[in-house]
Amino acid sequence: MIYPQTLAAWLDRLSGLHSKEIDLGLERVRKVGLDLAVLQPAPYVIIVAGTNGKGSSVAMLESILLASGYRVGSYTSPHVLRFNERIKINGIEVDDTQITNAFELIEQARKETSLTYFEFATLAGLVVFNQTELDVAILEVGLGGRLDAVNIVDANACLLTSIDIDHSDWLGTDREKIGYEKAGVMRKNALAICSDPSPPESVIKHADAIEANLKLPGRDYSFCASLDGVEFKSTGQSFVFSKPSLKGDFQLQNAAGVVALLKMQSKLVVTLSAINQGLQGVTNPGRLQTLVLNNQAWLFDVAHNPQSVKMLANYLAQQPEKPELAIFSGLADKDLLPMVEQIKPFVSQWIVVDLGVPRASSVGTLVGCLTQSGIARSNIQCAEQMDEAIILAKNTPAKHILVYGSFITVSQAMERLGG
Repeated sequence: MIYPQTLAAWLDRLSGLHSKEIDLGLERVRKVGLDLAVLQPAPYVIIVAGTNGKGSSVAMLESILLASGYRVGSYTSPHVLRFNERIKINGIEVDDTQITNAFELIEQARKETSLTYFEFATLAGLVVFNQTELDVAILEVGLGGRLDAVNIVDANACLLTSIDIDHSDWLGTDREKIGYEKAGVMRKNALAICSDPSPPESVIKHADAIEANLKLPGRDYSFCASLDGVEFKSTGQSFVFSKPSLKGDFQLQNAAGVVALLKMQSKLVVTLSAINQGLQGVTNPGRLQTLVLNNQAWLFDVAHNPQSVKMLANYLAQQPEKPELAIFSGLADKDLLPMVEQIKPFVSQWIVVDLGVPRASSVGTLVGCLTQSGIARSNIQCAEQMDEAIILAKNTPAKHILVYGSFITVSQAMERLGG
């Protein structure tokens, strides 16, 4: 077989290999993972699941563990600008060759087994980690948990971030059903930290049923912001850690869950000094990220469901200068109306754009959503592609521009702007 010669060519090929973009289930990907012998990618494995806050939590775990001197591999999705962002060794993106070599091994191992793009990506991460001498592997769930490809690996500990309604076509239409899917990454007797202050009852019930060691905020640990940082308390522990460098008050909740996991497990030694160093130095692209170009301040945020957009709105409410213009687009399977209504108080002018991908909302759908929320049609401009949207935005008098609605929206805008 002749394999693609570049990473870009491989990714194009993978996009068309499987009949479905999303095909939940572990049987196919586990079989290939077993044949590749990559189901134990590191001596200590952490899985991060949840609706919002997964990427930030992975970034904080990685930063703290690196500050502690551990060799760390991290796998996340989706990426913002480059596929390589998904697979990192010691905080550095792996190169194209490592990924394409992993793809070749997967292609040879899968034989007639069909794999989705995400399953190929997940196995590539595991292959790269298996080829590297790591102490810790951090794996971010893509969708759900119980049937997500990442869950072929048995984790030593897991972290459940905030849980809300998203991907309802696959996970269910209420928090209890979704919570059950997320809780599927927990293991018997293994530590499971939940950072959601009001977790679905299904999470607690599933933990009890499988005898997972579940720790909850307000019951097993607590945190509260102070002038000095964040006060953290759990059984036998009380200390103050630094606020993370990531913007947004919601990051305190994510940081508390990360700290709880690291301080409640016993195999990895993590000092308060390393926690502070890691949190102060953490970065995560596309999350309240700013860029100033030609006297215009651009704010990018990958908020892509009502809960994450509410967090974005809370952040905007605290800022002295609000965006006058928003470039907005979301995927067709998202609840777009509340994503607009929560930002509407801050923005007077809108540009909606067709992202040009299979799950993209049409311009007509986006305009209908905005007008349904009470935004005047005269305040809405339409773009058939992101290049046009960027030009429109640059030619307005707006000094502060918000880009949000999906990872793809942010990715396309940042790529066009050279971010």
